[in-house]
Amino acid sequence: MTSACSTLGLRNTPEAEKIPSEFEEFGNHRTDYYYWMNNRKDPNVMAYIKAENDYFENKFKKPNKKLIDKLYNELKSRVVEDDNTVPYYENGYYYNLRYEKDNEYEIYCRRQHPDSAEQILLNVNDFAKKYSYVDVDNLIVSPDNDIVAYALDTIARRKFEINFKSISGTKNIPEKIPDTDGQMVFSSDSKTLFYIALDPVTLRSFKLFKHTVNDITRNDSEIFYEDDDTYELMLEKSKSDKYIFLTHWSTETTEVRYIEADKPDSEFKVFRKRKPNTKYYLEHAAGRFWMRTNEFGKNFCIMSSESADPESFTIFKQHSDDVYITDFEVFDNYVVVEERRNGLTYYEIIDIKTRESHILNFGEEAYETWIDDNPEPSTEVLRYYYSSLTTPYSVIDYNMRTKEKTVKKEQQVPGYDKSKYELKRIMVTTRDGKEVPVSLLHKKGTEWQNSGNLLLYAYGSYGVTEEDSYYRSVFSLVDRGFTYAIAHVRGGGELGYNWYEQGKLLNKKNTFNDYIDVSQYLIDEHYTTPDNLYANGGSAGGLLMGVVANEAPQLYKAIVAEVPFVDVINTMLDPSIPLTTGEYDEWGNPNEKEFYDYILSYSPYDNVKEQDYPAMLVTTGLHDSQVQFWEPVKWTAKLREYKTDSNPLYLSTNMKAGHQGDSGRYGRLKETAVTFAFILTQAGFKE
Repeated sequence: MTSACSTLGLRNTPEAEKIPSEFEEFGNHRTDYYYWMNNRKDPNVMAYIKAENDYFENKFKKPNKKLIDKLYNELKSRVVEDDNTVPYYENGYYYNLRYEKDNEYEIYCRRQHPDSAEQILLNVNDFAKKYSYVDVDNLIVSPDNDIVAYALDTIARRKFEINFKSISGTKNIPEKIPDTDGQMVFSSDSKTLFYIALDPVTLRSFKLFKHTVNDITRNDSEIFYEDDDTYELMLEKSKSDKYIFLTHWSTETTEVRYIEADKPDSEFKVFRKRKPNTKYYLEHAAGRFWMRTNEFGKNFCIMSSESADPESFTIFKQHSDDVYITDFEVFDNYVVVEERRNGLTYYEIIDIKTRESHILNFGEEAYETWIDDNPEPSTEVLRYYYSSLTTPYSVIDYNMRTKEKTVKKEQQVPGYDKSKYELKRIMVTTRDGKEVPVSLLHKKGTEWQNSGNLLLYAYGSYGVTEEDSYYRSVFSLVDRGFTYAIAHVRGGGELGYNWYEQGKLLNKKNTFNDYIDVSQYLIDEHYTTPDNLYANGGSAGGLLMGVVANEAPQLYKAIVAEVPFVDVINTMLDPSIPLTTGEYDEWGNPNEKEFYDYILSYSPYDNVKEQDYPAMLVTTGLHDSQVQFWEPVKWTAKLREYKTDSNPLYLSTNMKAGHQGDSGRYGRLKETAVTFAFILTQAGFKE
């Protein structure tokens, strides 16, 4: 190989060298001319990425610097720079995070009383002085309240190093535990830490270890090794603090082991052996074991028992075909069941003794809510978070006995006036008769069906529910006349578990068809036009962007594909790539011909063709562990080879980040400003 790309200037587009790699599967012959890009150590690969970044810098970012800077300042003006979270109480202390002006990262704090002096447990900004990427994934405090353990990633690869810190300062804890996934739990003695190690190649969470604080890590004991490469491990402590649970999970199956937290040297017992296509999750609180399981129906039920004997469990909350039980929270006197009904989240509060229940609902037609910061089981107060497309998030305490709500905090967004905006939800009938919910937000005073600019976002995989939450950045588009829309396509969990199943495996094309059909509906009903419709999705939603670019390019003015999963057949055939084997239940195993043929028929990279494509912005992170950087890079190279139009195509690679982009709160705003500037310039905005 002599060179990776053409000589670059303001006029020349990057041109990657074509080197054939031949593949044969099930009698099908494939030639991949850009397979060589699958090597971050190859200087020619880095040269091509640099060429693409230089091209993006010279052709787009520099000419549009004023607009990018203006957008960044807008986005930053909506951030309260000196901010803090609402404290929550746990084991004798009130915990919260706070942010300081001009600092990118959070500060972990606690107080013994609401009005007592603050203790700083960890200031993440201290790491930013040394590293260009910083992510503290998990921070826990020992039961004796004297040791902090935290998981730190400084390379954006989801490989976390566990560190320890003595809060009182009376102990020196020098050891560091590398190559973990960030999960960790203290036993009751505050001396023993259980943690999960990563496979060094696939980054699979595959081993449970036990560490003694103030001991060298080579003495750590391996407790369990998950040898089935379609499974990963999840570690957590029960709400009662009496048990430690080790959950083995795949997309469709789980198995739980457990020990008593005050007996760290005991052997983990299997609660119930794994059974194909059966999932269950354990909790212990209110003197009982609790289980959410799909054993008796896809939408799950909740069971309970005074003992850990699986045969002693009885139904507490029945399965329903109409209600999808997505989670639950147990207190001493109440169980809160998180449910999806008609595409929206509700909380059902059930009195454990009387079984009397009531529903907590929210009154808007589209919103997001989630339960968090409820570590103390004895309280009668449920804490939850709430927002909608027009409502900044609020932290609310709900008294489950008196049914009184107390708003603890409303997110402050300087300059934002909710009364200027409106939202609605419509149902779009697709080609096979399904009704797909679509949420829309725009500025009041404008007709919905005005054929104007519209940004359509979707995800549609893994059963993830794409909620209608407040996204303060998008108002930089909405204030310029855009409608912002979310298509709740199949493959997500918005309308229950069946909605997910209808968009996975051999039904995956429903996800793509739903998005295209929603797009066509919005055009036909004059919400927008092909010259004003913009598509956006990331990761698995980036796969969606790749498919619609191939199949319906005429519907879109521009497409933004963020960290897109586009080289599906090659990735799913390579078990050494992180996430591959664990996702056979999501995409199918292409080592089986039926799945091979189906995946190959939609894989965006494999289906690039000679045709006009919309303007496109593709993003990736060099250290991405979820969608490897070479997928969007080689996809861009192939698009450059085949596209017959003169529309711009840009690839932006963050050389210091991974799947989530920049780790700092201001760095993320800068990335958003660039993305929005791309959309706005395509819509004719200059500054």
